[in-house]
Amino acid sequence: MTIPRKEQFSGCLIGQCLGDALGFPVEGYPPSVCGQYITRILTGIMKSGQVEEPGRPPFPFGQYSDDSQLARELLQSYIVCQRFDPSDYASRIAALFTEGRIVGAGGATSEAAWRVARGIPWDKAGTPAPSAGNGSAMRAGPIGLMFFDQPQELIRAAHDQSRITHQDRRCSAGAAAIAGAVALALVQRPIDVSRFLVQLSDWCLAIDPSFADALKGLAEWVSLPPDEAANRICEASGIATHSADRSCSAAGISPFVVSSVLFSLYAFLKAPSDYWQAIATAIAAGGDTDTLAAMTGAISGAYLGLEGLPSALFPYLTDQGSWGWAELVELAHQSYELKMRCRII
Repeated sequence: MTIPRKEQFSGCLIGQCLGDALGFPVEGYPPSVCGQYITRILTGIMKSGQVEEPGRPPFPFGQYSDDSQLARELLQSYIVCQRFDPSDYASRIAALFTEGRIVGAGGATSEAAWRVARGIPWDKAGTPAPSAGNGSAMRAGPIGLMFFDQPQELIRAAHDQSRITHQDRRCSAGAAAIAGAVALALVQRPIDVSRFLVQLSDWCLAIDPSFADALKGLAEWVSLPPDEAANRICEASGIATHSADRSCSAAGISPFVVSSVLFSLYAFLKAPSDYWQAIATAIAAGGDTDTLAAMTGAISGAYLGLEGLPSALFPYLTDQGSWGWAELVELAHQSYELKMRCRII
């Protein structure tokens, strides 16, 4: 098996945080607005490396959201515990809420975090089905770093970290898909779309067969333009797209775990060698743009490594004045060193 470089671990975390921060200012907006944002603002920033526009008030440009805060806490827990410990991770999720540090959290995650804070066990706290948002998939990238060489442990850990906040098995499958995509991005060269998706489908099969089937179907849509792919993905996810005003291409990708995970995978697979193009595709889809770009960015960063990301934007990364890019890189490299010490040959 190919051994990942430490720059792929830092690329994964920085790729997620940067994608999140780039998508955060237009979260909830339709594709028409998001397309203008990319053309008018992000393209200019990419060319000059200079930011002349504010972020999402009251936050500056570069602020990342709960998606990446929770992924960061997952890596911190891994390093402190020297393993994946769902109980410790659950307490860290709760602390983000009780200490008022969370940025832009979803309802299901918030409800579960407060249940953990009140003493509910981690495996009983998750919001029950049919609530099936992407709150546990968006933070699952680090599971792929921890277990890239242990697929059964990857599946178990993805499922366990998911049910801290989301009991619906579709959420666990979405988390396994994102973690698995990061794991494959670390070691697969070049990306073979069919093999990539078949492997993800196999890993998700035991958790949720319907999600596994949708992953296989994605192979047929990677060649489609983004608006057509979005509609196919929404249809496969059970979201009605019978009229133009209800189509994904018009309304954007919702936080529903199936459609958002599938579209994030689409955005990466559409341009695996180009981080900026992958992120632009994710954001241009509209809707849950910060999460789409966070998941896409984690996979793309794991594949390309830190050197494949736009370094001029790194200094803007922040979490309310802390946890900037240098601290995030150090955290990722510490997790790499731990993984290499504990790696099963």
